[in-house]
Parts: sequence; structure tokens; C-alpha cells
Amino acid sequence: MKRVTALLCVLSVCVCLIMGCAGSSAQINETQVTDNKTDETELIVFAAASMTETLEKIGKKYEELNPNVKLTFNFDSSGTLKTQIEEGADCDIFISAAKKQMDQLDISADKKVNTDRLDFVDGNTRIDLLENKVALAVPEGNPKGIGSYDDMVAGLKDKSILLAIGNEDVPVGQYTQKIFAYYELDEEKLAGDAVLTYGSNVKEVTTQVSEAAVDCGIIYSTDAFSANLTVVDTATKDMCGQVIYPAAVLKASKHPDVAKTFLDYLGTTDCKKVFESVGFTCL
Repeated sequence: MKRVTALLCVLSVCVCLIMGCAGSSAQINETQVTDNKTDETELIVFAAASMTETLEKIGKKYEELNPNVKLTFNFDSSGTLKTQIEEGADCDIFISAAKKQMDQLDISADKKVNTDRLDFVDGNTRIDLLENKVALAVPEGNPKGIGSYDDMVAGLKDKSILLAIGNEDVPVGQYTQKIFAYYELDEEKLAGDAVLTYGSNVKEVTTQVSEAAVDCGIIYSTDAFSANLTVVDTATKDMCGQVIYPAAVLKASKHPDVAKTFLDYLGTTDCKKVFESVGFTCL
């Protein structure tokens, strides 16, 4: 009987030890899960509004492949984004719809452009990512029968059309000003003739065309594609130059290595397919 009692005691001790180990193991596992969550890295990407649809699609895929990375996008006009960066907003990567806004933050750029000698861009990471086209788009049905930039110019001169364009601090607005100069149009006079409306970014201009609030609008080919708008003409290099989208990691990035990895990912075959599907040309 004594032997049986002793054996039961030993078994009880073993059971307690096993349960104790199991509890300890469970605690370790919970701690590991928690640690994995705290290891999540947030990348903040400032990108031109014309990249909204493509980057959101690419971002979702990237997060699936890299569960410890969370991408936060801030889409707006490149001029607005540049100002936010200059004022100290948290940002890891900047993608502009024109070289001008990137150059204004890049200390290595021409002093005539970076007049304030701002030094926000990590020049070793800067690339020319994409090229876009400046398009003349019309609302559904094209009520005014506009078929080209020449038609647009004629309509502006005889005050028979209403054209939507970007503000002067927005890249698409700056490209539009070059088109006006090419056709020797006086924007101030056109504004006085009430044949122009403005948008603070390309999406606002696109919306005006989509809602038929105007007869035509100057936007990017990619925005026209995303909004299912008809493009009747695209500007040549002689008319407004090339529409290059530069991208770079910023010197103030809290996660420069992770940011560089994502920037490299944007040049992969899968990402190029997404960009090209809406009309971008990958560089």
C-alpha cells in the first residue's frame, strides 16, 4: 500500500510539472505573437494623386507578401506634398508627378530650381520611375464634338467651350501652362473670359470632366483611363515636355532600408504590369 501511495505522489508531481511547462509554453507563444505585432513597420508614402489606383493595388499585394510592413499612402498634388514634407510631415518615400517638386527638395538639383537649398532627398535612392501623358479628355458623349487640342484652342478663342485645368502649383497645371504657351494662349485673358475652371489636383479636374461640369479637361492619360473617360488627344513632347515621375527615399525616413526595399519593388515585373495597365510607361 505504501508503494502505491508513493507512486501516486510521484505521478502527481509529474502531472503538475507537465501542466506547469504547458502553461509556461503558452505564455511564451503569446509573447511571441505580441512581439511580432510590435515589429510591424509603417512606411509612409507621399505620392502624386494620379497614382492613387495603381499604388493602392500594388500596396495591397506588397502587404500580403510582407505582413510586417504597413503602407500608409498620402495622395495629393505634388506641390502640396512637397510643402508638407518641407514643413516636417512624416514621410519615408516621395513620388512626384514632375521633376520640379522633387528637385526643390534635392540639394544636388540646380540652384535655379532648389532656390532655398533644401536637403530632404536621399540622392542615392532617387530614380525616374514612370512616364505619363498629358491628355485632353471629354465627358461621356462629347457634346461639343471636341477632337483635338486644336479644337480646344478654337473653342477657347471663340468662348464656346469650358475647359477644366489644374492650378499653377499642380504639375498637371504646369504642363497645361506649357501647352498654352505652345499655342500662344493668354491664360489670364482666358480666365477673364470665364472659359476656364480649376482644380487643386488632377483628381478634381478629372471629376469635373466625369460629371460633365465642363466640356473638356486637361488631365493625365492614366486618370482618364481610371475614370473611363474618352481621350481625344495627347500632348507631344514639343507641347509640354516629358511627364516624368521621380521617386526617392527621404533623408528623414525612420525606416530607410525598408523604404528602399519597397522602392525597389516598384520596379519589379509585377508592378510594371500594374502601371502599364493604366497607361504609364515604366522607365
